[in-house]
Amino acid sequence: MQHVNVGSASFGGQQPLTLIAGPCAIENEDLTLRIAEGLKSITEELGCQLVFKASYDKANRTSVTSFRGPGMEEGLRILERVKKDFELPIISDVHDISQIAAAAEVLDILQIPAFLSRQTDLLVAVGNTGKVVNLKKGQFLAPWDVEHGVKKIASTGNEQILLTERGASFGYNNLVTDMRSLVIMRELGYPVVFDATHSVQLPGGAGGASSGQRQFVGALSRAAAATGIDGLFWEVHENPDQALCDGPNSLPIDQVKSMLRQVLAIDAIFKQESCGV
Repeated sequence: MQHVNVGSASFGGQQPLTLIAGPCAIENEDLTLRIAEGLKSITEELGCQLVFKASYDKANRTSVTSFRGPGMEEGLRILERVKKDFELPIISDVHDISQIAAAAEVLDILQIPAFLSRQTDLLVAVGNTGKVVNLKKGQFLAPWDVEHGVKKIASTGNEQILLTERGASFGYNNLVTDMRSLVIMRELGYPVVFDATHSVQLPGGAGGASSGQRQFVGALSRAAAATGIDGLFWEVHENPDQALCDGPNSLPIDQVKSMLRQVLAIDAIFKQESCGV
């Protein structure tokens, strides 16, 4: 199993899972900082490693009028402040090659969005940065097909790769998560992350926007922890019903502590048993 270190966090092996969490998109600086502060406090109390996530530009929104974020320059400035103020590693999406150089100066993990998981030039360019890469499995891919994207990144000599499951397209505005996928992808030898909040998304389910079923985030997260995942991905907001992006599938921050405590308990049981403890 490849062990991936990123700032103060790490993924892989039999260590406790790492949480990747934050708002879907950067709405404003104050909100982003408050969520980062809250998540750091919760994870420190529970002894869980944290990587902060937020998108500076959501280039794959349903509608042309959907909120996308503040853009790369302002968004990276805010993420850099989160990184410095809270001493947290940072992850965000890159959507095309032109974004990579600037993003790599700030981000600790460059994330390939699921819809772009087969884009050869983008994967190779991201691999060439030497940064940790989080490859999200496309909703249209079988878990074993992720190997081809991995090989594109690894062809650059960069083996610092995370693989993320975020559900498979079931058609008619629905996604399903096959827990076998987490086991199959981990057999490729890289740490696996489960994106629980995007897995309950209903793409385009609200007409010109996506809907979601956040009431299932906890159940899916607990089930994923029982497979031995290396990381868990949650979108978190102070008031998801008022969020400008992915609110219906985001967790309220006041639910994070209790839900994460349950997940970590299951994670510990699995990994202790795996080590023969």
